[in-house]
Amino acid sequence: MILHLYFARRFAAVFMMITIVLFALVVLIDGVDQARKFGSLNIGWKNIMGLTLLNTPQTINLILPLIVILATVALFISLARSSEMVVTRAAGRSAMRALIAPVVVAFIIGVMAVGVLNPIVAATGKRYLQLSESYRAGGASALSISDEGLWLRQGSALGQTVIRAWRSNDDASVLYDVTFLSYAPDGGPTRRIEAASAALTDVGWSLRDAKSWPLQAGTNAEGNAQYYKNLTIPSTLTLERIRESIGKPAAVSIYDLPEFILQLEQAGFSPRRHKVWLQTELARPFFLIAMVLVASAFTMRHTRFGGTGMAVLASVLLGFGLYFIRSFAQILGENGQIPVVLAAWAPPTAAILLALGLILHAEDG
Repeated sequence: MILHLYFARRFAAVFMMITIVLFALVVLIDGVDQARKFGSLNIGWKNIMGLTLLNTPQTINLILPLIVILATVALFISLARSSEMVVTRAAGRSAMRALIAPVVVAFIIGVMAVGVLNPIVAATGKRYLQLSESYRAGGASALSISDEGLWLRQGSALGQTVIRAWRSNDDASVLYDVTFLSYAPDGGPTRRIEAASAALTDVGWSLRDAKSWPLQAGTNAEGNAQYYKNLTIPSTLTLERIRESIGKPAAVSIYDLPEFILQLEQAGFSPRRHKVWLQTELARPFFLIAMVLVASAFTMRHTRFGGTGMAVLASVLLGFGLYFIRSFAQILGENGQIPVVLAAWAPPTAAILLALGLILHAEDG
């Protein structure tokens, strides 16, 4: 038990050290990228640094499997150089028993990544999107899906417009039973429009069978209402930005994702991408376990045998290969080519079995 705790403490310490180093590196690189994107808008270094810190958790969450591989490699190479692994083997501990502590720590890291890091990434990613849209367009653009339908907000220097639709087609290009509420820059309402449908085109929203009410103070709204067979309203939104807001499952906390999937179905959108993401997140602890097993399969050896550099390179490349296969399976699941459960759970299961096969072959020949 003491030896397991020792290995667990060493692995956790190495993992934290590598995470801190990569966090600083990501902040530096992403800060330069944010300065390139928003430097021409003259928003100031303080705001650029804020955008960088908001975007960094998403990157750390993305490279978490790489951090686990590097931590495992560093742990077993240090144990091999200090001959601690040789002593462990001489004491009768097999390689499989020596892996219990790192595997348990990796599983705990995976659970914390799903339960703690995922909501943080969702919150910071949503805030980053809001701020970046605000800096680019001069006003915030937002999207929300609830039991009351689909809500959009577009903004510009001329004011804000709130859009509500009861339903949409699959790709969000056409909204049905739509209401537009326009507000002046000072916050007062100026116009209300209801339409049977609204299609987003290059020139703005194209409304069909619309009725417009002026909402200025002292104006008879119903008496001055106007009917339009076709009406065009300028918009700062694009289909790509709407689809990106809807199609980013990472922007929704895993605790809210099941309810969000139901709301997507009610609004007329396909929730398959979010279902695949939910299952992939639930399988993340087991994928991190696979990364530990893959890295240990190449590095649980004494340094006097030589070839340490090639072993490290092989473990990292195999880890990248498994990550690529996981991403490819996720894309197939999102496109409906394979079942959702298979897309999420097959890669970590196959990776664990592959790594166990490599370890057993190295141990027993």
